[in-house]
Amino acid sequence: MYLSDALRESTNRLSTVSENPSLDAQILLAHILGVSRAWVLAHPEASLNAEQEQVWNSATARLEGGEPLPYVLGRWEFYKLDFFVSPAVLIPRPETEMLVERALGWLRDRPERRRAADIGTGSGCIAISLAVNLPDLHVWASDVSLPALEIAKLNAQKHAVSDRVHFLHADLLDFQSIAPHQQPFDLLATNLPYIPTSRLKTLDVARREPRLALNGGEDGLDLIRRLIQSAPRWLAQGGLCLLEIDSEHGESALALAQETFPLAEVSVLPDLAGLNRLLVVQLHD
Repeated sequence: MYLSDALRESTNRLSTVSENPSLDAQILLAHILGVSRAWVLAHPEASLNAEQEQVWNSATARLEGGEPLPYVLGRWEFYKLDFFVSPAVLIPRPETEMLVERALGWLRDRPERRRAADIGTGSGCIAISLAVNLPDLHVWASDVSLPALEIAKLNAQKHAVSDRVHFLHADLLDFQSIAPHQQPFDLLATNLPYIPTSRLKTLDVARREPRLALNGGEDGLDLIRRLIQSAPRWLAQGGLCLLEIDSEHGESALALAQETFPLAEVSVLPDLAGLNRLLVVQLHD
């Protein structure tokens, strides 16, 4: 089968299940061939061998069935790094890169602060992105899901940061039972589940990605509330806490943080679309 034919057929087959079937078809073929998407587009006369055609057909069928492209590929890009993903973890989103960018900027301005924690690490994309970009940073990454931690550990190995990203099987910041002598962190960074339970019923993502990584409880703030309330024990003097939030939670998340940290600088930052995205809690030295 020629690539031009495979692209055309994939695009047609995915037209009812994808927002961008043509792009998905290109990414899938590039993955199967081990080439760039630009190469696929530049070589429509190239052909798939029998084994590649079988893989392509099977993968396209999975996409037709509603399986997300990153799970079919088994990988996805985040902050210019390639991460293993599976149905055990949430697919990394571009909007979360804002949290990483903010954290890196803060840490680079403070070379004496090199202890960070990523709570609810999932695929490990936040912790590993921080560690890759700051070679002297140590990150403790926790998750309540053992299957998610296995994926995160694979990603740490892939990016050669296993010696500086320390994984903990824990519920949020419940570290004392497993690491009783753990010291406070300079940075707490987290992208916790924040979708209200009632809204999950209306979202396709809840049928395709792990509910554990999405369900934020009745008002969407259950885990964020618990984390903020336990954060004073774990955040060092002068430390920074960054929490990704739902766009509708700006005022409520801000009030929660101000109540717990009355002397801190607390703010909510918008993403590129102008939506509330990042809760920032900066303690004074």
